[in-house]
Amino acid sequence: MSEFINVFSYFLDFRYVFYVLIGAVAGLFVGAIPGLSVTMATALLVSITYLWSTTDAMATIMGVYVVGVFSGAISSILINIPGAPSSVVTALDGYPLARQGEAYKALKYATVYSFVGSMFGLIVLWVIARPITSLALKFTPMDYFLLAFFGLTTVGSLTTNNFSKGLISAMIGLFVSTIGIDSVMGTPRLTFGIYDLQAGINTVPALIGLFGLSEVLVNISDGNLEAEVSKLTKTVVKMKDILKHLIYSLYYSIIGTFVGALPGAGGPVASFLAYNTAKKIIKNPSKPFGDGAVEGIVASESSNNACIGGALIPMLTLAVPGDAVTAIILSVFYVHGLRPGPMFLKQSPEMFQAIIAAGLIACVFLLLLGLLIAPKIGKIITVPKRILLPIVTVLCVVGSFAGNNRMFDVILMFVFGIVGYFMRKRGYSVAPMTLAIVLGGMMDSNFRRAISLASSESNFISALFGRPITIVLIMLIIVTLFSNIPAVRNIISKDKNNTLN
Repeated sequence: MSEFINVFSYFLDFRYVFYVLIGAVAGLFVGAIPGLSVTMATALLVSITYLWSTTDAMATIMGVYVVGVFSGAISSILINIPGAPSSVVTALDGYPLARQGEAYKALKYATVYSFVGSMFGLIVLWVIARPITSLALKFTPMDYFLLAFFGLTTVGSLTTNNFSKGLISAMIGLFVSTIGIDSVMGTPRLTFGIYDLQAGINTVPALIGLFGLSEVLVNISDGNLEAEVSKLTKTVVKMKDILKHLIYSLYYSIIGTFVGALPGAGGPVASFLAYNTAKKIIKNPSKPFGDGAVEGIVASESSNNACIGGALIPMLTLAVPGDAVTAIILSVFYVHGLRPGPMFLKQSPEMFQAIIAAGLIACVFLLLLGLLIAPKIGKIITVPKRILLPIVTVLCVVGSFAGNNRMFDVILMFVFGIVGYFMRKRGYSVAPMTLAIVLGGMMDSNFRRAISLASSESNFISALFGRPITIVLIMLIIVTLFSNIPAVRNIISKDKNNTLN
C-alpha cells in the first residue's frame, strides 16, 4: 500500500507533472514526423538533461517515450507514412479508413487503445516485473530466431488476396535484411562494392520509401491530382462503441508486454503478431482487414504501446535494453549514477516508483493530446493532392535524411519508393517485405549464434530444439504456417460451413 501511495503522490507534484508534459508534447510532434524517431528525441534529451535531477530527467524521457510511440500512428493514418516501424501495421487499416473520410474515427481508436496498451504494460511492469524477466532470461538464441520466424509467418494475414505474392514480397525483404556487414564473420555481404551499404539497409528510409513515396507515385500515375485525399468530417464516435473492443485489446496488450520483455523484439514484432491474432479471432470485423477495419488499429496500437512497459522490464531488472529507446534510457541511468540490474528494485525503489508514476502520467497526457490535438493535425488530409503530394515528398526526403544525416539514405528511400510503386501496381503487398526487413537481421544473427553454440554440444539436435520453450514455438510456427496455406484455409472454411449447416 505504501508503494501505491508513493507512486500516486507524484500526480500531486506539479513540477514533476510539468516535466512529463514537456516530454509528452515533444513526443507527440517528433513521433508524428516521419524519420524523426522517439529514439532520436530520447538521445538528444540525454545531453540536455545531464545537469538535471534524475527524477526530472526520467519524467521528461518517459513523457517522450510513451506519447512518441503512439504518435507514430498519426502519420500512418493520415499520409500512410509510418512514424515508426511499430506503426506499419496501423497504416494497413488506419490509412484506408482515413481515405474513406473517417480519419477522426481512426485517430480516436488509435488514441484510446494506445492509452489502454500503455497503461496495461506499465501496470504489468509494476506488478510482475520479476516473473516476466525470469521467463525472458530462459530464451536462447534459437528461441529468438523462432520468435522472429513466428512473426514472419504472419505474412499470411497480411496478404488476403494472393498468398504466393505475399511470400515473394517477404523473400525480397529477407534478402534486403542480409545486406551489410556479416554479423558473425565481420565481412561485407551483398554490398556489391558500395561502401555505404556496409552499414546495412536503414529501416527508416526503407519504410518511408515503401509506404510514403510509393503512395505519391501511385497517385501521380493515376492522374487524379485535383481530387482531395479524403473528405475530413468530424464524425461522432461514441465511447461505448470504441470500448466494445476492450477485452480483445487486453489480449493484444499481453502479447505486446511479453514481446517487449524479450530484448531486441519490440513493437514491430508485437504489432504484427497481434494483427495476425486479430485476423484469426475476429470473425466479423467492421470492415475487411486491410480496408479500414478498426479491429486492426486496436490490435496494432494496443500491442506496440504495451511494449513500453515490457521493454522496461529487462532494462530495469537485468540492465539489458528491451529496445533502442530503453538502451538510451539505460545510458541516462548511468549518467546519473544509477545501476539497473537484479538489485535495482531493492536498492532504488523510489526511482522505480518515479518511473512508473511518470509513465502513468504520460498515459493521461497521451489520451488528452491524442483526443484534442491529433485531430487538428488531421486537417492536413483535406488539402488537395496537387498540394499535398509535393509536401509528402519533401517529408519523405527530410525524414530519410534526418536519421543519419546521409544523402545515401535519401537515395535508398527513392529506390524503395520505386520498388514499392511497381509492387503495388502489380498486386504485391509491401507489408510482408517490411516485416521481413525488420525481422531479418534478428533471425540471421540469432540463428547463426544458436548453431555456433550447439556445435560444441554432444547432441547437436537436442541442443538446438530440445528445450520446452523451443518446442512450443516450433509447434506454433507449424500450426500458423498450415493455417495460412490457402488450400488449408478452404478446407477449414468448408468444414465450418458444413458444421453450421
